[in-house]
Amino acid sequence: MGLGCMNLSHAYGIPPSAEDGLALLRAALDGGVTHLDTATLYGAGSNEELVGRALRGRRDEVVLASKGGMAMTPEGKVIDGRPATLRAQVDASLSRLGVDHIDLYYLHRWDKSVPIAESVGALASAVEAGKIGAIGLSEVSVATLRAAQAVAPIAAVQNEYSLWSRNPELGMLSATQEAGIALVAFSPVARGFLSDSVGDPSALAEKDIRRAMPRFQPSNWAANAALLPAWRALAAEAGATPAQLALAWLLSRGEHVVPIPGTTSIDHVGEDFAAVSLTVDAALLARAGELISTSTVSGPRYAPGPAAEVDAETFEDAA
Repeated sequence: MGLGCMNLSHAYGIPPSAEDGLALLRAALDGGVTHLDTATLYGAGSNEELVGRALRGRRDEVVLASKGGMAMTPEGKVIDGRPATLRAQVDASLSRLGVDHIDLYYLHRWDKSVPIAESVGALASAVEAGKIGAIGLSEVSVATLRAAQAVAPIAAVQNEYSLWSRNPELGMLSATQEAGIALVAFSPVARGFLSDSVGDPSALAEKDIRRAMPRFQPSNWAANAALLPAWRALAAEAGATPAQLALAWLLSRGEHVVPIPGTTSIDHVGEDFAAVSLTVDAALLARAGELISTSTVSGPRYAPGPAAEVDAETFEDAA
């Protein structure tokens, strides 16, 4: 299990101070975390700088992952998969991280105006130059994965996957397993929902991205919140916290599935990583999958605008 670093700089309201973020990363490393996930986008590069500070003198302790192809500019978020852009972003990531190579570098989003072969080809050149160790893709479909594989080896696909976002089960879960590719699951505790940490979405910070997500909107929230009492009870029966049960379920989905929970709490880092050694009865995990599922959760995972930016399979298209 890895640690998603986005929360420390980006997207979930006011981030912690750089010093508090640094303390969390160092505590995670001290606790045995060996995989860190950052990106060009997060904090407009500040997240990579923070991770780089945490890794000084400890670079060899981790598998370091970052992403390019999506960045913050003065005009806002821009998805750009042109080869020249990706080459520049790889170099910028190396500089901000203060390292001579990045173990895994993802195309953060497929720029649909650029053939996937061109974007992956640019990353393959970075592999040849020794700047990155392996290529990943994020929020892509099986068809796009296969098109990318025709150009270069793909080591990992990072798509959203949790009990309440089952999109990888429309083909990516099996496709990655068959190809020996890691399926890196972001938002594995459903953006805090499955950790039972969202009491009232209207009270979230103004810049918290969940405020615009359909499942946290009043039209869907009441139905989703109604699932939580049974979810808490099931976690207690498992002898786990709600977040740990969510992670244990994901870890049961295949040895190639790698959750990357994110948090701003040092205590939660320890709680999350304890899920790796948690033993939960298969029947109880099956009940978890029935309680929180595509048929019980209300609302799509993205609003129309963000949904148009991703390429992963959707249940709406499959219906």
